[in-house]
Amino acid sequence: MNKTTAALSALVLAGALAGTAFAQSDIDPNIARAIKARQSQMTLYAFNLGVLGGMAKGEMEYDADAASKAAGNLAALSSLDQSRLWPQGSDNFEVGTEVTEALPKIWDADSDIGAKGKALADAAAAMNGVAGNGLDALRGAMGPLGKACGDCHKAYRQPDS
Repeated sequence: MNKTTAALSALVLAGALAGTAFAQSDIDPNIARAIKARQSQMTLYAFNLGVLGGMAKGEMEYDADAASKAAGNLAALSSLDQSRLWPQGSDNFEVGTEVTEALPKIWDADSDIGAKGKALADAAAAMNGVAGNGLDALRGAMGPLGKACGDCHKAYRQPDS
């Protein structure tokens, strides 16, 4: 199983498990599936970033193989087509903040969400290129990767209260 197939399989499984939470809501089922799919993708991002971040911070022992796998997963996840994950009406204003933290401004005409997504894919690809080359290389790629994640979250995710 290649990395992209593994990432897709994990997304399908996570989405299927999470989809039961929407089963009893009034949300359009297509919107609910899209929200759960993107939330599942974010969960997989966080899981793999946790491995890399743990190593970078010294909370986990550096393991070149584990770092390479986590970085490969991030690169694969960030390169998936997300066009069907973000339908109009799937923001926190339309479906509620208890369902999604996605702010409506994602869909504004002047939104730079595409550029931010590309920045994440570029940072993930850079991490994938160096994660197995030692702790210093991993740490060097961690900053741009974290910045790419944070830039999008700051602009387009409901802040924690």
